[in-house]
Parts: sequence; structure tokens; C-alpha cells
Amino acid sequence: MEGKLSSVAKTLKPSPIQQLSYLAERSNAINLAEGFPDFPAPPHIKDAAVSAITSDFNQYRHVQGICDLLADKMKQMHGSDVDPLTDIAICCGQTEVFAATMFAILNPGDEVILFDPCFETYETYILMAGGVPVYVALDPPYWRLDEVKLADALTAKTKALVLNSPHNPTGKVCNMEELQIIAEYCRKNDCIAVTDEVYEHLTYNNKPHISLASLPEMQKRTIITSSLVGWAIGPSCIVLPIRNIHAKVTDSAPAPFQEAALTALTSPPEYYKSLKRDYELKRDFVFKLLEDVGFQVQFLAMGSFFIFAALPETCKLTDVEFVEELIKEAGVVAVPGCGFFHGSSENGNMCRYIRFAFCKGDATLTSAAYKIKRLVDASGQLNVTEVSRIIKKLLNIQGASP
Repeated sequence: MEGKLSSVAKTLKPSPIQQLSYLAERSNAINLAEGFPDFPAPPHIKDAAVSAITSDFNQYRHVQGICDLLADKMKQMHGSDVDPLTDIAICCGQTEVFAATMFAILNPGDEVILFDPCFETYETYILMAGGVPVYVALDPPYWRLDEVKLADALTAKTKALVLNSPHNPTGKVCNMEELQIIAEYCRKNDCIAVTDEVYEHLTYNNKPHISLASLPEMQKRTIITSSLVGWAIGPSCIVLPIRNIHAKVTDSAPAPFQEAALTALTSPPEYYKSLKRDYELKRDFVFKLLEDVGFQVQFLAMGSFFIFAALPETCKLTDVEFVEELIKEAGVVAVPGCGFFHGSSENGNMCRYIRFAFCKGDATLTSAAYKIKRLVDASGQLNVTEVSRIIKKLLNIQGASP
């Protein structure tokens, strides 16, 4: 029956990140791979969902309350005037809203610019919609945008550009200069910008998050996608088709979770400040750990809850080999960086990066630190003897020297 599959279905593969999470669960390893917290959600948000369930909020529900709140938030945060009746679509998570956006704007052959490295699902939905991903390499180790590379990537077929800031996997937050470059190219080339702003509230060191839609003339050509229940904010001519696609795919976000989302959106400012403080401490803890082990972590994540670190120079393993050994020898799961790279080798060695998620409880991170340090000698460098043994085993060669 495999011959009955569509050409698109034949190309789809399981998510490496989810597969690593399953492996962590099966092997009872510490999961620093998938970006989900392992500590409890805030009580007031859980209570809102429970209250909705016990009050029988269990049918299809109109999402206007969330739209009204989001319109207010856009005004407060970015100075944008958004019509809650026509300019906001509520879906079921950022993944679905991104997919619906691609289906709403792309025709076969349309090109979409992606900044490399980037999250795995973007390419999938562009291809499913018949589009063509075009990758623009960001320059390591600070993952800066090169204006020349962006200009070279634009063609007469360019329909859209995807911007993820704060960025997964690197933790980069775009500065105003980079946003102005992107905005200028979108305006000049009549290009739609689709932004992934899932981590908009998680920026550190007083680094502000600036939405591309807030720049001059960009609100009318930008679709903001984000998480919680999952929403798209943009011009009605695109948002209304996104709503229609959503209605044909999943129809409605679960009513109790809509109530919880409303509660989360109305949380006091101190809640968000406290959240950022906690995550910043977790980031600093993991950064110091990796630095002590010998990882090359020149870039301190300014947003999201990931650290993207290059393997130590003394380590001759690829990212995949290192993650395999990290699981077997230390009982810790992380993500090989090669899965985030799709373009050319302009980004340097694409098999030298590992993504670590730090959105975990203090006990989890402390235990992970202890386990990782078991691979470290007293001088604070990777244990050369252990690395040599791993290389010999994986590459099946004699006398390998790291």
C-alpha cells in the first residue's frame, strides 16, 4: 500500500527532536533536547482550565475574548492598531498557524526565504504548500545577518520571508539594524514577512524584543505567528483565509484552554518579569557548565530557552556522534545541530553544534551538570582518553588521536 502514498507524504520524516525526547523517556535520561519545561505550570493558569472544565465550557467556543486581549497587547507593546474582529486568527498552536499561513499565501513555485539555521517545521510546510525554501546563512558565532546574502537570495519568485526572533536554535534576538534591512527588502520587493515570535517575552540582559510589524509600513505586510493557543496577527486579507483553513483542519481550539490562555494573557507584569529572571539564571548556569566542559559558547543566548554551542576543539566527534555518547555515557539527551542547517556550508562546520534546552527545573539542570561533568577531567577540559575511546569505537580505527 505504500505506493498509494502522496509524494509529499513519502518525503516526511519523524521529527528528530521528538524522537530524541522519546529516547530520553525510554532510557530514563535527562531531556535537554525538547523545549518544554519539566516544572509545574503556574497555579492560576491551571486553575482557570480546571474551572472551565468543571463549569462545562466544553463545546465549540468563539475566541473573540482572546482576540480583544491580543489587540490590546499589540497596542501596548508595539504601538500597532489591530482590529480584533478581522486581523487575528486563533488556531491550535504555532505549528498549525504557521502551516495555515503557508497554505494561505503560497502557490506552487513561490519562493520563501529562511534564515539558516532554522527550526525544522518551516521547510516542511513550505514544501507541502508547493513553495520553494531558499536559505540565507547567518554568520556564526553571533549569527549575524549579511545584507549581501539576503539581496542575492531575492528573485522575482520570492513571495515571503520567515523571521524567527527570538531565535530557535541560537537564542539570537534581531537588533534594529537587522530588522530595518529586512523591512527595506520586504518593502522594495513586495514581499510578505511571516514572523515566529513564540519567545517574545523571553529576552535577557535587558535586550528588547522588537516586532518587525512595528517598523514603518510593515504592519500591512507582516503576519505574526505565536504560541499559547496559537495565533496569527496581520492584515485581514490574509488572516481571514488563515481562519478558513483552520476551520477546515481543526475547527476550534479547546474551550477550557482558551480560558487558561485568557488568564495567562492577563497575568500581571511581575509574572513575566519573574519568568525572565528565572530563565536568565538557568541560562547562565548551563552556559557556565558548557564553558567549563570546553564547549565553544562565544554567543550567550539573548532570547528563547536554548543554548547553541559548538563542540570543543579537542573533540573530533560529529554532533550526532557526540549526542549518542552523551546519552550512553552520561544519560543526558541534547539535539545535534545539523538538523537545523539546510543550506550550504557557509555556516562553517554544520556538524559541530549542539542545542541544549535550559527550560528545566533546577534539580534537572543540576543533575545534568553532574552527569556531563563525569566526562570531564580535573583540568576542566573534555577527558581526552574518553574522547579517544569514543572515536575509536565509532570510527573503527586504531590509534585515533583527538
